[in-house]
Amino acid sequence: MGSMDNQNVVVIGGTSGIGLATAVIAASKGANVWAVSRSEDKVKTCSDSYPEITFSSLDTHNVEGLKSLFESVGAIDHIVAAATGAERTMAPFMEQTDEQFRAAFGKFWGYTHVARQGIPHLNETGSLTFISGTPARKCNPGMSSVSCTGNAVEGLTRALALEVAPKRVNAVAPGLISTGMFDSLGDKKNAALANMGKNIPLGRVGEADEVAKAIVMIMENSYITGTTIDVDGGVLLP
Repeated sequence: MGSMDNQNVVVIGGTSGIGLATAVIAASKGANVWAVSRSEDKVKTCSDSYPEITFSSLDTHNVEGLKSLFESVGAIDHIVAAATGAERTMAPFMEQTDEQFRAAFGKFWGYTHVARQGIPHLNETGSLTFISGTPARKCNPGMSSVSCTGNAVEGLTRALALEVAPKRVNAVAPGLISTGMFDSLGDKKNAALANMGKNIPLGRVGEADEVAKAIVMIMENSYITGTTIDVDGGVLLP
């Protein structure tokens, strides 16, 4: 018997990285898991690798698609919004165009669609968890759009927690995590991540499952709402 037996969990952005790790852990605890992604190739690959999870292709900006998804699941216990959204431009603020800055907010607007369509289907003690990030509170040069997006997500988290209680709304803010976003480095990936990890108090970058465990903890702890849990190896320390 698992601690999440027969609970219905929907993971948006659930075919790679933190989202996939969350889906796998929830399923291992007995939950019925639906995981969606805009990548049809990833959906097919994950469907073959994890038959215990129901995968489908869907973009967070497809409002009607989200509505249909949540209606098809029915009563939902937990929703996780882990989709990264549109492209993010890493450049000084004065060098970014308005279009590039707006594009970074694709993640935030996608999350608002997930919230609007998903919350009505959450059980009264259910939860919605967003993914923010440490740049919301500790920003390096060139990360202004990412920082602003994270702050918007965390602000939405607090506002919704008040508005929809007793349903719960939280966020998890990962630090530097080893995910597929670094695959473009090829053979240099491991060395690059090891070098980046030297500047983190714990001396290494995090793994996707370490963030996923925090997300699942939030699902299981019925007295957490309106907060952001940092999973960053201590990077926010002074």
